[in-house]
Amino acid sequence: MTVLAKFRSFDLAARLLMVNQFGINLGFYMLMPYLAGYLAGPLGLAAWAVGLVLGVRNFSQQGMFLVGGTLADRLGYKPLIVAGCFLRTGGFALLVFATSLPGLLIASAATGFAGALFNPAVRAYLAADTGERRVEAFAVFNIFYQAGILAGPLVGLALMALDFRVTAGAAAAVFAVLTVAQLFALPTRHAETPAERTSVLEDWRTVVSNRRFVAFALAMIGSYVLSFQVYLALPLQADYVAGARSQEVTSAVFVISGVVAVAGQLRITAWLRTRWRSGRSLVVGMSLLAVSFLPLAVVPAPERFGTVAAIAALLVTAALLAIGTAAVFPFEMDTVVSLANGRLVATHYGFYNTVVGIGILIGNLATGAVVGAAHDAEAEWAVWVGLTAIGALATLALYRLDRSQTTQAPTARIDQPKTAISGGRH
Repeated sequence: MTVLAKFRSFDLAARLLMVNQFGINLGFYMLMPYLAGYLAGPLGLAAWAVGLVLGVRNFSQQGMFLVGGTLADRLGYKPLIVAGCFLRTGGFALLVFATSLPGLLIASAATGFAGALFNPAVRAYLAADTGERRVEAFAVFNIFYQAGILAGPLVGLALMALDFRVTAGAAAAVFAVLTVAQLFALPTRHAETPAERTSVLEDWRTVVSNRRFVAFALAMIGSYVLSFQVYLALPLQADYVAGARSQEVTSAVFVISGVVAVAGQLRITAWLRTRWRSGRSLVVGMSLLAVSFLPLAVVPAPERFGTVAAIAALLVTAALLAIGTAAVFPFEMDTVVSLANGRLVATHYGFYNTVVGIGILIGNLATGAVVGAAHDAEAEWAVWVGLTAIGALATLALYRLDRSQTTQAPTARIDQPKTAISGGRH
């Protein structure tokens, strides 16, 4: 089945959420990759101020996911999706006019908090709307997600030829359209609520005391640390091996990642579902993420086999990372819902995103430090061996969770009839 046919097989709400996610990533990535350059260049902010603006955006999103998920469970998924899109519209619109540090910080905080509002709500809504088909739904969802990441920087690059403020205005317009579309076309969907209303602290206590879920979230930090290296370690490696052509090589890394995810997602998910349940599929996907860095461990520098071989190893790693991420994502999202037992799903997603966000922050700080030290010591291979080791530990953790049946909820163990998700070309 083609991507379009699979997309059409879902109801209006699910299709809107998928298109909405494409629009969210399109608007975000057409602007954010160029924000640091705009702040340091035309606005002339000091490096510490640029870091502060970007840090506020990241903290206001990662640090507030739990709040966003809690609000979604209490107020309904649609209001939080609409509110998040509206708030990001305002944040990006403010970037058109803001030139002072206070104004930029307000805009940055608004865009970050907007993501904390709509991200848990979108995933909880899609899971609730698609029921037993949620693995399939999240596979298609990831295609739209990755397509937005692929298209966003290209559109932004074209608009940046005019002016950053034009790009910011266009991104704001994208989110304005999304706000209106979700407001009038998305059906209202509320979370399952207990007969007796509990307090926010009681809800959070319920999530934190879910030991199986917390263990899963901690195990999945490794997945996010590895997949995030497409934004950190791989561009740094491109600078190291490609020199003056590093920008072209970095662009190739992102294009390969996007194309592999968009073209291969349904086939990858189908292949896994015909063989294993969700828990074992996650182990296989995590294993692939772990071995993705082995080509760079073998060819860590141009001096060993030449520049062409070093660039080829980098691109192979990017492709393997994309395949591994595509393998993990649908089953990861399905497992979060299963471990939540269908209750406080958005709150669980919010907590989960906060945990992995903290893990990404720590992982990036450690990776950046190791990359610098490894280059100084002429031991570049150590970076990639270290990342492979992180992947191996995460794989072992997921394997032990699966063996101990911590994902044994009926919907978590996909033991349904083994029919492929897609059968034709797409």
